[in-house]
Amino acid sequence: MSGRALVTGATGLVGSHLVEALRASGREVVALVRNADAAAWLRAPGVRVVAASLDDAHAMRRAADGCDAILHTAAVITPPDGRYTATNVDGTRAIVELARETRARLVQLSSVAVYGPEGRYALSQPDDRWQETRPFAPLPPNAAYAISKRASETIVLDAHRAGECWATAIRPCVIFGRRDRQFTPRVHALLRLGAFPFIGGGSTRLPLVHASTVASLALRALADDRAGGEAYNAIDRDAPTMRDVVHAARAGLGRSLFTVPIPVSIVRGALATVQALSFLLPRDARGAVRVASLDLVLKDSPFSGARARTELGWEHAVDARAALTDAFAWRAAARR
Repeated sequence: MSGRALVTGATGLVGSHLVEALRASGREVVALVRNADAAAWLRAPGVRVVAASLDDAHAMRRAADGCDAILHTAAVITPPDGRYTATNVDGTRAIVELARETRARLVQLSSVAVYGPEGRYALSQPDDRWQETRPFAPLPPNAAYAISKRASETIVLDAHRAGECWATAIRPCVIFGRRDRQFTPRVHALLRLGAFPFIGGGSTRLPLVHASTVASLALRALADDRAGGEAYNAIDRDAPTMRDVVHAARAGLGRSLFTVPIPVSIVRGALATVQALSFLLPRDARGAVRVASLDLVLKDSPFSGARARTELGWEHAVDARAALTDAFAWRAAARR
């Protein structure tokens, strides 16, 4: 694969892995960041770091000059002000306009959040359609992130169908790996207590995906005409269990950790109390409580990557335990 690609959100988890994957495939990369000084670690042969805002159309056009591909990963997940629209929706609209002007192929990093907190579990029901082609369930008004991601994905795929640009969307699950700022830090914060609750035995398979898996699917979709106007779930084939996560954290962080079995009935009764008292937890652990869902730990991951494997011939094998151990080890080293 040759050519030049623009990656937005290049210092993020998926963005940085995309930069690595693109360079490994032989492409030149323009890495779009908010602060060039803070992104010095991205600089490498074949990578040009550019500081620009998504709403600066002139700077964006300069950055995209000569690019035949745009991989749009820039987004906010937990904004301190609770506002998602400016970056996730308006920013995506600006990227679609950029793709239209440059005629570059566009890959948008969407999310399984588009299915909604309830709708995602209907995906595991028998159906003769791919999960990605099933109608969406309504989203609750308080699902601000999901609303923004569904809106942004709609903008991208509608633009393809209208002939404005070639575009596709990748829907990852909960992403982890080196440079993770969400899942791994939250689990790490909870583990500081020295014990971890095993609800229902810790055997539930979690909707986790390594950043390299997401990057590999993005590049596969970019290169395949059949992906135009379509969306694809990104999930590792071997979904790890909660027990896998704890064992990997223990190994990666190099610390002892006790597991405490907790009956499901007790958890259901205590959930509201835990949320009400979350202010007592360390600040970086509160997010884990706010987003905690019994479904996450009691129901196996409902997501499948079968469509991408069947239609695009995509395959990316990751040893979940080894990858999780590596992510926690990186986290521990980065905090030293």
